[in-house]
Amino acid sequence: MLEHEETLACLVKAKAGDEQAKAVLLEHNSPLIKSIIRRYKNKGVDYDDLYQLGCMGLLKAIKNFDTSFNVRFSTYAVPMIAGEVKRFLRDDGYIKVSRALKVVSGKISRFVEDFKKQNLADPDVETIAHEFGMEPAEVVFAMESAKMPISLFEKTDSQDEKSQSLIDKLAANDDSDELLDKLMLKEIIENLAPRDKKIIVLRYFRDKTQSEISQIMGVSQVQISRLENKIISGIKAAFALNKPS
Repeated sequence: MLEHEETLACLVKAKAGDEQAKAVLLEHNSPLIKSIIRRYKNKGVDYDDLYQLGCMGLLKAIKNFDTSFNVRFSTYAVPMIAGEVKRFLRDDGYIKVSRALKVVSGKISRFVEDFKKQNLADPDVETIAHEFGMEPAEVVFAMESAKMPISLFEKTDSQDEKSQSLIDKLAANDDSDELLDKLMLKEIIENLAPRDKKIIVLRYFRDKTQSEISQIMGVSQVQISRLENKIISGIKAAFALNKPS
């Protein structure tokens, strides 16, 4: 990652249209992009596509970043990158079924209908598999593919007004938002002034009391209390500024 001052210098150039500066920012923020898009693997989108989405989010962060925000660029960029990926999954989150599988599924459906008319009963999986020269498991998959919701946001049960979309069910076990919050919080804490960072680390990661911290730092407990409140307010403000709506 670039140093803060180097990043600011590149941002000024990039916002003025310097493509080389944009390339430098993309290159040096590549680890940040990769750390975020890892949360969205196994969502039906290729890794390379996720990376490109992350780069688009970073470019938007470059365009919209204002040095008066008083936060590090990387902290500001985290929700912008994640937001770009989430937007794609929300707007374009279709479950893709191959054309060949759709064709096979259609042929099986027609065979089942004809079989029912002639035999007044549904054919079993083995009969269908024999007819098409397929494995029974392949038959089941092809038949089920015709029932797949076309979108992650389509209701899975049209008969139930309270039915969930597929993305709702997937999200139940998805902790990507929590992980991103932790990543953003880590960025904010890492960029605190040394004294402020030490107070937060001792207080919240070392379980020290304000009295213990005052002894370590050689100041009064009242002063530690005031500093802690001020630091926490600053962290909350930075978090609120960068948190996606």
